[in-house]
Amino acid sequence: MIPDDEVLAYYRDAGKIAANVLEKGAVLIREGDRVLDVVESVEQMVEERGAGLAFPLNLSFNEDAAHDTASADEQRIFSAGDVVKLDLGVHLEGYIADTAVTVDLGDNGLLLEASRSALEKAIEIVRPGITSGELGRAIQQEIEARGFRPITNLTGHGLARFSIHTPPSIPNIAFPGGARLEEGMVFAIEPFATYGKGKIKNGKPSIFALNSRCCGNMAGEIRNRFGSLPFTPRWIPGTEINELKGAREYFEMIENDGEIVAQAEHTVIVNEDGCEVITRLAK
Repeated sequence: MIPDDEVLAYYRDAGKIAANVLEKGAVLIREGDRVLDVVESVEQMVEERGAGLAFPLNLSFNEDAAHDTASADEQRIFSAGDVVKLDLGVHLEGYIADTAVTVDLGDNGLLLEASRSALEKAIEIVRPGITSGELGRAIQQEIEARGFRPITNLTGHGLARFSIHTPPSIPNIAFPGGARLEEGMVFAIEPFATYGKGKIKNGKPSIFALNSRCCGNMAGEIRNRFGSLPFTPRWIPGTEINELKGAREYFEMIENDGEIVAQAEHTVIVNEDGCEVITRLAK
């Protein structure tokens, strides 16, 4: 179904905010600075622009590909050599724009180029009728051409109102068939490139989401504030996550060999001629 003009306006405005805040947030990542300060500053920028956070800001280091965020008592600082994935989700009335950039505090420029080039190549071929597997092939070829490997068990994903992971899945490797793209689809493409073999394993969870089965003393308050969108205990001082029964856990995603990972991500809306990239800054 093709979104109506009002819905498209929400997506586009969320994308503009996300692109602007991501750019400003990336320059805050400097050697010696505190992780918690950057996370809180970026999240505050979103709120100051009248938007909501679709999920806690992800700041994932080195071999951690995704789903890391600061804790309330976070002590980490950025160090020389770190490769930091800054992944931001912004929503307006539930319509979500998801985007990410990698900041290199070391000497990993070609790895970052691999993920960025894979993203741009996939965007180039988006149009009605193409399959998600063809996007995966383009991503894989760009990454492997530079001597790296894509993360095979992470994918891009569809976006729906108040939902950050819906069909279609956009693989980072060639895949026979897959979802056939249609005009009006909204999804995030997010290539991950690594020095390793390209598999991830679960680490600890620092992000959670409620579902209809969740119960516990805080479940009602959390549901009223965040609905089914992900949250972090950092946003709710005094919350013990073990009080919530049945909450979904978003585990940190760690490269199996402990090798550095780079990520790039944009949200697109498929149109009749190709796609509109809503998280790209206007030139």
